[in-house]
This record gives sequence, C-alpha cells and structure tokens, in this order.
Amino acid sequence: MALGTAGAPSEPRFDTGRICLDLLATTHPAERLGSVAALRAWIARSGLVPPGTPLAHADASWLTGFRELRCRTGQLVRAPAPGTRPHEAARAHEAARPYDLALVRVNDLARAAPPAVRAVRGEDGSLTRALAGPPTRTALLAAVARDVVDLLTDPAARAALRQCEGDDCPVVYVDTSRGRRRRWCSSEVCGNRERVARHRRRAAAAR
Repeated sequence: MALGTAGAPSEPRFDTGRICLDLLATTHPAERLGSVAALRAWIARSGLVPPGTPLAHADASWLTGFRELRCRTGQLVRAPAPGTRPHEAARAHEAARPYDLALVRVNDLARAAPPAVRAVRGEDGSLTRALAGPPTRTALLAAVARDVVDLLTDPAARAALRQCEGDDCPVVYVDTSRGRRRRWCSSEVCGNRERVARHRRRAAAAR
C-alpha cells in the first residue's frame, strides 16, 4: 500500500497504516468520495493499482460499492467482536447482529480475486508493475475487503488499533510507534490542533 502524508483537509489521506482504514478515513472531516471522479483519484493514490492505470470505466456503481464497504469496515473495526469481552456480554449481544452482517458482507466481497498484477519492462528496461487488464469494481473491492479480513484476524494488528484522540476525529489507525504511544491520526493535523489548543489554554490561564 502506498502511504502518504496528511494533506489539506480536502485531500484524501493515507496515513492510517492500512488501505481499509484509509478508505474509512474518507468520511472525515467531510465526505471525500463525493463523486466518481473523487473515487478514481482515491483509488489511483491509494496504491490499489499501479500508477497510470486507466480508471475511466469506473461508474456510479463503484461509488456505491466502495461506500458500502467503508460502512461495513467501520462497523467491524470500531467495536470488539461480540463475545470477546464477557463483562460486556449484554452490550456485545446488542451489537452482534450488525457486526455479524457486516462480517458476512466483507467476507463475501473478499472471495473474489483481486486485480492480477504482472511485471513488465518500462521504457528504460526496468521492471514495473502493471495489471493484466482493466481493474474491475469487484476485484478492487476484493483487495480492500481482504485487507479488512487480514486486519481482523491479525491479533497484533488488531491490538494496535487506535481511535484518534483529536476532538471530533473518528479516524482509526494502526499504532506502530515505539511504545505504542501514538495519540493522533496525524501529528500535523490533529496533533498540531491539540498543541495549539493547549497553548491557548495556558495563555488564557496566565492572563
């Protein structure tokens, strides 16, 4: 997966550590997949396809599919699997139905084959990645759904899931920092906002 840095609020972000969580982050701070063109741009930048892969054939059904997978992903990663915490049995029971329905849907999407990648020679003779054919909606959704499955079934990655501590920030990320002390989805965005707010509180207290 290609990772980038946090950009302007209107730009998609790729700093959560997983492609499925990058998709989940496209709801914040506003809808970033508001059009087919926006989805094409997100797919191109996400690393799901090699650079320059044509995506002109993507249509409104792609937007519907990716938004649905985004919703299902959120249901799965923002709550523990029902039954994993005995002291929260009642709460888990209430959450079981939407969780299980989301799991069934993600598993169903993950069954399809992801885009077939092959090595081809570039103009300078070096090997680069290319797809065997135009990527389909089903194949790309499968690639992201498989990442969800990998995340949910990896105890270490699951234990490293964090919710950003920034005010009103719903972004979920994998904390790979030393000591697992990362507090924000992005130090440049939520972290900087918190530092500014802390400075203002100190200045107000001093006055």
